Amino acid sequence: MTILKPLGIAALLIASIGGGYYGYVNLLHPEAVTTSIAIQAPVSEAVYGTGTVEPERWAKVLPLQRRRLLELCSCEGQYVKAGQILGRQDDAEERSALQELEYNNQQLQRDLDRAEKDRTKSDAAQTEYEQRWTQLEESKSRLAAQKVRIDQLVLRAPLDGMVLRRDGEVGEIAGPTDVLFWVGPPAPMQVVAEVNEEEINRIAVGQKAYLRSEAFPGQALRATVSRITPKGDPTRKTFRVYLLLPNDTRLRIGMSVEANIVVREKPQAIVVPDEAVAGNAVEVVNNGRVQRIPVTIGVRGSRNVEIIGEVSRGVAVLSPARTDLADGTKVRIERSPARPEAEAPSQASPLADPDTPREPAPATVAATDPDSAVISAAISAHIDSVVNDARRNVVKYGANR
Repeated sequence: MTILKPLGIAALLIASIGGGYYGYVNLLHPEAVTTSIAIQAPVSEAVYGTGTVEPERWAKVLPLQRRRLLELCSCEGQYVKAGQILGRQDDAEERSALQELEYNNQQLQRDLDRAEKDRTKSDAAQTEYEQRWTQLEESKSRLAAQKVRIDQLVLRAPLDGMVLRRDGEVGEIAGPTDVLFWVGPPAPMQVVAEVNEEEINRIAVGQKAYLRSEAFPGQALRATVSRITPKGDPTRKTFRVYLLLPNDTRLRIGMSVEANIVVREKPQAIVVPDEAVAGNAVEVVNNGRVQRIPVTIGVRGSRNVEIIGEVSRGVAVLSPARTDLADGTKVRIERSPARPEAEAPSQASPLADPDTPREPAPATVAATDPDSAVISAAISAHIDSVVNDARRNVVKYGANR
């Protein structure tokens, strides 16, 4: 009995120390957390692609033979008709051959005329006539073929439209690989975009898209999906998507753009920052303690995500999520709750440091114009996805060290 008494005292001391530490951690020194406010706002999900602006109908003009250029029209920006001459190549050699064929053809015609006068005199005369006729017809065929070769050295407009661009200069040698003119109606215009093959099943005709160009920084330009190429490129692993531009677009032919095609959107949804969701659940602060609430993920935007569950507008959720905290853990909020961002396009700054603390959005954020919020989410989709992937990799590989 005398041996057990000190052991009992030691156990009591350990229990007292443990209880004191628990009380210190949970009551006197609770865990610090940061939170964000669940709001009701528009949210959208977009697929990223890159492309160039082109007319909907256009054609290249290039020579069929490699020859020196004798003429080129100064007609950039001018309208032309199909068949109108735009330039000529050196055809001196072909014209010399044509002249020789014409002389030969004239001689054969004279020989045929003489043979025709004597064709009824004998069988030999009839045979000679038939031979002369055959030779003349062959000569006519060679003459016509030579005229076609000369005509191929004339560069003509392939369709009605504007000369969008002219390359090459008089005196240069150009061949079948050298495009000398681009001709087509300047409107309507489209963006020919490349989309990764793993995303193509989410694209459909009629979806709206928002475009970003370095020529118009901070502006989101509109387009609509008009066509999708049935066959993809197995080397680049992409599909071609055609985006029809409105007639009043500010983009110009040949510009390169980034395209964000909206595949899902909701004008009003309960949204929280993407980092606030972990394991299909969010953590809320209820009477100073953590409470884990299961949710279903809806539309996943570039920065925010829709949650469906027992979380209402105005509730504070841990952001980023703290999966290391058990239900009921006492916490203290390290900084004032911030609202998820729903910026207008002119305020979007996707190249900013993603770890830099942001100012809370204004109280009217839930009433932000839905179109503006969709644009903001769409033009940032690709950059934010890259940042999120980088964050996940840091966590993944950092934990394995």
